[in-house]
Formats: sequence, structure tokens, C-alpha cells
Amino acid sequence: MPELTIHSSAPLANNPNNVSIPRLGFGVYQLYSQSCTDAVLAALAAGYRHVDSAQLYRNESETGAAVQQAIAAGQLRREDVFLTNKIRNPVPGGPEKTYQSALDSVHKLGGDGGYVDLFLVHIPGTKREAREEMWQALEKLYAEGKAKAIGVSNFRPQHIEEMKEYAQVWPPQVNQLELHPWCQQRELTQYCRDNGILLQAYSPLSCGEHLADETLSSVAAKHGKSPAQVLIRYGLQKDWIPLPKSGKPDRIKQNSDVFDFALDDDDMTTLDGLDKGGKGALFPANVK
Repeated sequence: MPELTIHSSAPLANNPNNVSIPRLGFGVYQLYSQSCTDAVLAALAAGYRHVDSAQLYRNESETGAAVQQAIAAGQLRREDVFLTNKIRNPVPGGPEKTYQSALDSVHKLGGDGGYVDLFLVHIPGTKREAREEMWQALEKLYAEGKAKAIGVSNFRPQHIEEMKEYAQVWPPQVNQLELHPWCQQRELTQYCRDNGILLQAYSPLSCGEHLADETLSSVAAKHGKSPAQVLIRYGLQKDWIPLPKSGKPDRIKQNSDVFDFALDDDDMTTLDGLDKGGKGALFPANVK
């Protein structure tokens, strides 16, 4: 694979805006209030230029405030940072209410009159009507330039194929999935690759549950890196876009220090062998 740096990016297919997405992102799940703002500021200072939030996380405003603070301090320009958001569900009252909810989230994260770089449907849920309403809200934002790219999260092939019946924009430009050695979702990731859908990897560190794994620790010792760094590097070499999360500045910085080594074929094969399918998922309801 080509040499990577913290500012490496991958172009999105099917995107007339010529959007490229940074290959390493920073997740803010379960970071709240000032702790969230502080963590995002630490990530931006460490060189991250990609931040992933969601309506569900209840921290869009805090994430957006950190970005605006960094811009005001002259650390970066708005166009230097890639902001991802996710719509949680339709809003009672009809499609216009759902669109307005999504637009409000754009303003929380991207600033008044601003934009987000990527907006996703967070989960497919059980109802086609809900999926259609949310996608059409995102398509409207896309047409207006309020979302530079749109995609989905946790969608299975049947959900993506179903979109052909109602989508003006198909395929979705991104699918964000739980991806790490213990949950590789191989059939789904191959389907996405075959259809030009870029893969973002949430929980690439498996929420720390496997950081003491003996096999992982052996690979980490071989390279003089932490287990977390190996997991992030593994995701990068899979052509995923890892979204590691931490609230600790030293860990945030360490997790970005993954561009001075590479896993060899034996390492990748070893880590590939850890896959447990759905049994290895932290969020099994999302991998069925």
C-alpha cells in the first residue's frame, strides 16, 4: 500500500464534490461536555484532521465548539478538518421535520451557516420507511451543499441494495462499521469494496477489551508499539478508516503515532486469524 502519513486521505467515489477523507479519524462516542471539547482540541493539536460525531452521542455542539476554537486560535482552517455526523432516526411529524433535525445537527457541528463533510444514517433499524425518510433528508442536505458527502452506518448488503428503489444518490459513499481483528465482517466489507463504498471503522480498539490479548501483545512487542497502535495500523492496512477514541491527551497522541512502522504479511495473517465473526462484536445487534 502507499506510504501513509497522518494527513493521508482517500477519495470518495461517486462524489462530484471531489471529497477526500483523512485516513485516520478521532471518535467522540461517550465523551461529554467540556471533556469532549478538551479531547477534540487535544486530537487537533496532535494532528488529527477528521472527527466523528453523531446525534446519538449528544456532543455535537461540544465537538463543533472545539473545532471553532481551534480555527479562532489560528491552528487550522475549516477546510482543513473533516467533520462526520450521523442522523439517529426520523422525527415525528414527517420528512420536513426529519430534514430540519439533520440541518440543526449540521449547525451544531459545522457552525451556523456551515456544513459537515460527511453525514451518515446511523443505523438501518427495522423500517424501510424510516431509512428512506432519513436518506432523503441527507440527499437534500447534499444537494444544498450542507453535507459534502453522504453515507450509512451499520447497513447490511440488503439495506444498501434496497436503497436503489428510493435513492437519488447510490451507492452511499461510506459505510461505517464495527471493524477490528475480532469482528472483521468480511462478506460485508467485500460487498462495499465491490461497490466503491469506503469503509470507516468504529471501535477499532475493540473498546480496549482485547488489548491484553496474547497474540496482539506479541505483534506489538515485535514492533515496539502498543497494542492499540497495532490495531490502528491494522485497520489502516486493511484500507479501513479507523476512528479511535480516548479522553486522555497522551493516549490521543500515541494513537496517532502509527505512521513510522508497518505490519508485515505474517502480522496481518496472524491478526486476521483472530476473527470471531458476530461473536467478536461489541455491538452484536449491528452485525446481524
